[in-house]
Amino acid sequence: MNSNDYFAKVAEEFLYGYLALSPSSATFSGYHQHRDPATGKVVSLDEQLDDVSAAGLERQRQFFLDYRRRLKKEIRVGELDAQTRADYELVRDTIELGLLELDAIQSHKHKPQVYVETIGGAVFGPLVLEYAPPEKRLQHILARLERVPAFLEAAKKNLTDTAPIFLDTAIEENEGNIGLIQNGVQAIVPESGPLAERYARVSQEAVAALEDFNRWLDTELRPRATGDWRLGKQLYARKLRYALGTDLKPQNILRDARIELSRARRHMLILAEPLHKEMYPDHPDHRDLRMAERENIVVKEVLDRIAQEQTPRDKLFDQVRADCAELQAFLKKANLLTLTGRENLSVIETPGFLRGILGVAAFQPAPPLQPDLGAFFMVTPIPDSWTDEQVSSKLREYNNYMLKILSIHEALPGHYIQFEHASAIQPEWRRLLRSVFGNGPYVEGWATYAQDVVLAAGYLDADPRLALTNYKMLLRVYANAILDVRLHTGGMSDDEAMDLMLHQTFQERAEAEAKLRRAKLSSAQLPTYFVGWREWWRLRQDYERRPGSGSLAGFHDRALAAGAVNMRSLRRLLLR
Repeated sequence: MNSNDYFAKVAEEFLYGYLALSPSSATFSGYHQHRDPATGKVVSLDEQLDDVSAAGLERQRQFFLDYRRRLKKEIRVGELDAQTRADYELVRDTIELGLLELDAIQSHKHKPQVYVETIGGAVFGPLVLEYAPPEKRLQHILARLERVPAFLEAAKKNLTDTAPIFLDTAIEENEGNIGLIQNGVQAIVPESGPLAERYARVSQEAVAALEDFNRWLDTELRPRATGDWRLGKQLYARKLRYALGTDLKPQNILRDARIELSRARRHMLILAEPLHKEMYPDHPDHRDLRMAERENIVVKEVLDRIAQEQTPRDKLFDQVRADCAELQAFLKKANLLTLTGRENLSVIETPGFLRGILGVAAFQPAPPLQPDLGAFFMVTPIPDSWTDEQVSSKLREYNNYMLKILSIHEALPGHYIQFEHASAIQPEWRRLLRSVFGNGPYVEGWATYAQDVVLAAGYLDADPRLALTNYKMLLRVYANAILDVRLHTGGMSDDEAMDLMLHQTFQERAEAEAKLRRAKLSSAQLPTYFVGWREWWRLRQDYERRPGSGSLAGFHDRALAAGAVNMRSLRRLLLR
């Protein structure tokens, strides 16, 4: 067996073994039945919860260690072709990131929201993915709910301390889980019969366990909520390497993001000047001010006027659906890439258990093993508890133009189209691997780069207000990288973070507060937008310099056909 075929065998074993350790992830991937290679026993993964007991965590650790040894001992990397080497790098980075998490970061000891979000995903997957008849999926949900009390008891044993923001987020998201069980699941339960009786019993026990967990968090863990949410320089640098699949150092990302931020602000001033004259004919042009001060005033005043073009809060979902339809029609004419022809995208509310980390929107692709099932563009509704000022701030930030940019990024031709192209990858194990272990800079970089591509193609008649809004979104991309590096490695204060977002990148307060919270809850994810966006542009420019490089659509189709490999691998595949 040659090196490529042998690695394919090892990678396939690793992939399915990995999913068997995380049944909730397996459901979202379309992997439902797992045969244990040691015993031959077939397990219905849709009925399982992740094993977070001490023994279960040790099994995960040994799993990663075993495959790390196999990769080092059995795989001759130099003999792998470009496609197989791309898969090798994804598997290697996944192993290293998994061991770093279990041995050093240890979220299972410090982040209660990890458990809350696992339960939420385990219930949400069978609820919305129509991989089986509703009655069968309800049975899967009920089987998982039966395991919730034991799962949460194991979580209590694991958790040693936490940070206040982790604790508060877990309690908030856990309320979302309770609502999901009592409302979302209840809606598919028959009015009578064995399933109705089983739901009444199982849901009551699960909800009681969730409520008890919230009480335990508030009374038992809160006195130990003295931990720091910051990852620290050493752990952050190690995590960044494997999470992004890059050799870039945090300080280099920070330096480059600051340079791009300054450059973008200058471009925004150029775009804003004619709009400022039109919108504010009685205002001075402020040429007597220093450049940064002039950018702040002129650009801010134009953005304030653009922000007044809003969609009412109860019409946000209607507007997003309309924008997606408009983008679909535009892409059919623009010849920027090939559209797959499948239309399985649904715009839905972000489930409650994810709203702590997803303050605005997110995309959930169709399962790679079942690409005909639904893909979801999740939009987070404005909470009923918000004050009028919070609502107003949110709607100013997500005005009509920003909603269009959001739909480009999350859906067309951003995440949705990217995953649709990836659903054609063969063989099947490779398609699944590049989805489950997909590289963040590839995924988020493509969606950010796609914003530039669509606007350059003349979308919305090249409206300068949309262009200025896209630059504002790019400022957010640069700020994301700066925030993540400085917050987790440089001791950046809340005031410094808010100043960056409010005064240097023109964000509204509600958006800035949500982003600061997200930056504390996560690490090494926010830089993926900047790192990936820059690499996509560099790759395209190098590709177009080659003789006979062909059309822009050809470049996009070839790059998307690879799936979410790391950007170094993508460069090898396209420029070799």
